[in-house]
Parts: sequence; structure tokens; C-alpha cells
Amino acid sequence: MKSTNMSDKKKNIAILGSTGSIGRQALDVIRANPDKFEVFALTANNNLDLLIEQACEFQPDVVAIANEKLYLQLKQALADQPIKVFAGMDAIAQLVEMEPIDLVLTAMVGYAGLKPTIQAIRANKTIALANKETLVVAGEIIGELALKHKTAILPVDSEHSAIFQCLAGEGNNPIEKIILTASGGPFRAKTIEELKTVTSAQALKHPNWDMGAKITIDSASMMNKGFEVIEARWLFGLTPDQIEVVVHPQSIIHSMVQFTDGSVKAQLGLPDMKLPIQYAFTYPDRIKTDFPRLDFGRYNELTFEKPDTGRFRNLALAYRAMEKGGNMPCIINAANEIVVAAFLKDKTGFLQMSDIIETVMQKATFIHKPNYEDYVMTDAQVRELTLKEINRQF
Repeated sequence: MKSTNMSDKKKNIAILGSTGSIGRQALDVIRANPDKFEVFALTANNNLDLLIEQACEFQPDVVAIANEKLYLQLKQALADQPIKVFAGMDAIAQLVEMEPIDLVLTAMVGYAGLKPTIQAIRANKTIALANKETLVVAGEIIGELALKHKTAILPVDSEHSAIFQCLAGEGNNPIEKIILTASGGPFRAKTIEELKTVTSAQALKHPNWDMGAKITIDSASMMNKGFEVIEARWLFGLTPDQIEVVVHPQSIIHSMVQFTDGSVKAQLGLPDMKLPIQYAFTYPDRIKTDFPRLDFGRYNELTFEKPDTGRFRNLALAYRAMEKGGNMPCIINAANEIVVAAFLKDKTGFLQMSDIIETVMQKATFIHKPNYEDYVMTDAQVRELTLKEINRQF
């Protein structure tokens, strides 16, 4: 990964997924630092009203909405603004190539983030990566492209940002392992019997983090942590046995690195995504903030537990997918997106999500050395297969 340097010139930033949790917090960072950052492009999936509001405030050069049915409404709402308006996923993938853009924050949810991230890498734009599914689905291809185009990929997930910060200044010192921390989510202490009847409304009440619906459900099921394990493999060039997960309910230690001499470095802070977002925006520099500071007098007990993959099987399934390789992580990602959507609509149970994902992993077509077209085919096939499995079981 190459580094970038802060200068007197404002950074032009494109935010893919500006109406989501990460996108909104990124705009908070930009709003607090108008002398350092400029919004060049904003995109959203369906949240038309908020996108219009953001566009009117930040006056980007370009806005785009993925849902083409909303194009005319967006165009009309911004008719008196000097803003170019586009619609559709192809348009979003193309706009990241625009010459003035310095950095692309990929904060879109799920598989949709893959294509525009690839286009941004090819255009040699620095990537602030908040869309973990990009590396889950196609980590090998993304890594090869980033190397070929000498494109920096800076992690925004709090856990991967923590690892990234722990590695700063370490040069080529060999890593023994990394330790990704997990809060355990809202169901950490529940038994298997209790998990049989939990609802999506309960799952959406995360104890520490304010996130979007999909990632909050993934956190409750520990699939989010499984995806972070796969993402870490590609970000930091690790083998599966070099990545450990530990449950840390307080969410103060965001992750750790253990070196071959036995030393462990950790990055600590309050649960606030604005800090890793800002660090990606300013890397390798740090700038002053008014973010709340960590008061050790209030956090005088930090605890750790081993994750229970008997109750939270998704973490074990993600490790299995990573070890299998090929298109298996793409399979597990597509299946998970469908079951989470079903769970949010109360069309499947919390524990049944893992059952369905495992079944689909066994039934889907495995490809040992997939190319981009294989990933597109796999994603479409698995979504259809998963829907059939949901309908069959329920």
C-alpha cells in the first residue's frame, strides 16, 4: 500500500453510499474540516430525500442514485443547482474515474460495492475501504489490481484501521498473528434456546455501535466478524491461522497485532467510526479533533472471551469459506445478504440463517480460480438458490 500526504490543496472526495451510516459520518468529518476536504461526488441507493439534502449542503460536482426510477425526481430537485446528476450502477462505477477525485470512500452496502471499487482502482484513486464485501467476494483480484495500478487501499473498518495503525512504523517486522476484537453483539450472553426466538428488532439494538441495519444483523450473528477475518487476510497478506478473533464486550480495544518476538500492540479508543474515517482521509497524517477522549477512569475493566462458534456458527462458516478459497467467500456473502434481508422481514429465524447459508455453500457451484465474470455469475446463482432454500424451509 502506498501512502498519501496531506498538503495545502483540499482533497476531492467521492463518497459512495453517502446516505448510509459511514457516509453520514464521513460528511461529519468533512463538515468539521472544510479547509482540508471537498466533496466531489455523492451517491446513494434509494434514499432520495437525504441525498438531495446532502447535495444542497455540500454542493458536489456530481450526484448519482443507483435506483434509476428515482432519476427524474433527483434531477428535478437539483435543477437549480450546478450539479451533474446520474443514475444507475454503471454510472456510479464510471463517475469514480473522474480526474479531479483524489480519494474514493466505498461505503456502499454489500456486493454492490465491488464494481465501482474495481473501477476506482483502475483509475488509480486512493481507496478508503468501508465496504468489506469487496475483499470478501474478490480479495485476490482486488489485491492483484491494486498492486498492478499502485493504488492505495486504506481500511476504514475500525478493526482493520486498528491493525493498520498498529503496523505503522513497523517496517518489515514479521507478524505472528493479528487479533480482531468483537463486541459479541446484543446476543452475546443468550443461550441456543433463547436464540431460537430472538427477533430482528432485538438484533438491531447493538450495545456499542450505531450502524446500518444489514451490518448490525451481521454483527449479531458474528458474520460481520467472519467477513472481517477474510478481509484482513487480503489487506495484510496473512494466512487463515494468523487471524484470531476475541470477544471484547467493551469495544475499547479495536484490534491488536502480535509480532514474532511476542510483543502485542493494540489501538484503543471509544466506539466512534469518525476516527478511522478521518485517519483514512488524512493518512499518514493525524489532525486535531474534538472527538470524545478515552477516560480510563470510566473504563477500569476490559474483558475478553473466546467466541462461541456453537451458538454463532457464521464465524466458523466464514473461516471455512476462507480456507476453501475460490468463489466460496462470494457464495457465503451472497447467501448472507439474502438471509439477512429475509430475517429483517421476519421471513426466517436467527439460527436458521446459518443453516441456510451452510446448505447453499454445499449446493452452489464451486470455482477454484474464478475471474470477475465468475463472481458475477456466482452472485446471481447463489441469490436465486438462497431464495429457493428460504421458501423451501419456511
